[in-house]
Parts: sequence; structure tokens; C-alpha cells
Amino acid sequence: MKTKYTKDSLIAFEDRVAQEFKDGKINCPVHLSGGNEDMLLSIFNTVNERDYVLSTHRNHYHYLLKGGDPEKLMAELRGEEGGCCGGKGRSMHIYDKSINFLTSAIVGGICSIGVGIALGVKKKYKGKKDRPMVWVFVGDGCEDSGFFVEAVRFGVSRDLPITFVIEDNDRAVEATKADRWHNHSQITSKNIIRYNYVSTKGHVGVGEFVSF
Repeated sequence: MKTKYTKDSLIAFEDRVAQEFKDGKINCPVHLSGGNEDMLLSIFNTVNERDYVLSTHRNHYHYLLKGGDPEKLMAELRGEEGGCCGGKGRSMHIYDKSINFLTSAIVGGICSIGVGIALGVKKKYKGKKDRPMVWVFVGDGCEDSGFFVEAVRFGVSRDLPITFVIEDNDRAVEATKADRWHNHSQITSKNIIRYNYVSTKGHVGVGEFVSF
């Protein structure tokens, strides 16, 4: 049965990951989520079991909310064979076919994969009512890439069952949108959802940095 998460239980999982990293039990790069729990809980209320969820290097919350096993994810972060990817994917490269979940740690890399899946879904399911949706989660840094713009336009022009969710924490490495865009406007489209949040864990501007 799919676990029902709350804001507190999501935070508790990432706190556990952070502590195990500090204790040396996790020895791979880890990108922690934090500050976006309420937004994701709301979005995942509309994500169905048959839907596809595609994520980035910051994927723990997405995996859990899609129905992933938290203990298998922890085992994966530790590099254990019992992990959801047999200990090979670690934190940044999570894949679980059983729940239609996959990631790419390449910024923008997941966008073209998403439209490919959505195109396949459209061809397989002729009726709109019975076909699954493809959800692609990206950061606002990805929004700067041509990969993202091309995928959004392709999805709209082909009327694909795909939604891009921009998780906007106003950071691409250390650069804010003002640094990067100056007076340019953010990208909008009917297949884009954007939410803004302030990072609370292991990120530039929060007073805590993850290092080896």
C-alpha cells in the first residue's frame, strides 16, 4: 500500500538522510529537499498510480510521494544491494520501473526523455480519459536551457499528456534569476506549473553546505 506522507514525515526522512551523511553511512553526493513539502503534497494529490514521474538529482521527495519504498531508497543511498537500484544509482540516479519513476542528473536531460514517454503514451492510449500523464519536475536553472524550451514547445504542439513542474528556488548553482535573466520574464505555457519556495536544507543561502 502506498505510504501517506505528511509535511513532517517528509522532513523527517530528509533529516535522517542528512544525519546518515554526516555520520559517514552515506558516501555519495546528496541533494536534499526542504521548504517545498506543502507544494509537492498538493501536486501529488493529482498524480495517479499509472502516471509517470520524472525527476532530477534532487529527487527523494518525488520518489517517496510517487509510492517508492523509503527503506529501499535509504539502502540505495548507502550503496546496498537491497536498494531500489541495487546500490548502483545512489542519490542522484534513481529509477524504479514498478512505479514509473526515473531521473536524470543532467540538468535538462530529463525533458526530452519526458516528451518521448508522453509521445509513446499518446500513441498507445487513443482516448484521453484512460491514458496516464507524464510529470517532469525540474528546477529553475533548467528553465534556462534549450532542452527545456524545446520540450515544452514539442509537448504543446503535439498535444502530449505531459506537465512540466518548475520548482523555483531562485538558484542555479549560486546565481539568482536576477543575476541570470536581468529584466527577462519567466517562461509560461499551458503545460507548465511553477511554484516558488525557499530552500531550507544544504543549499546556497541557507547557511549550511554539504561537503566531504
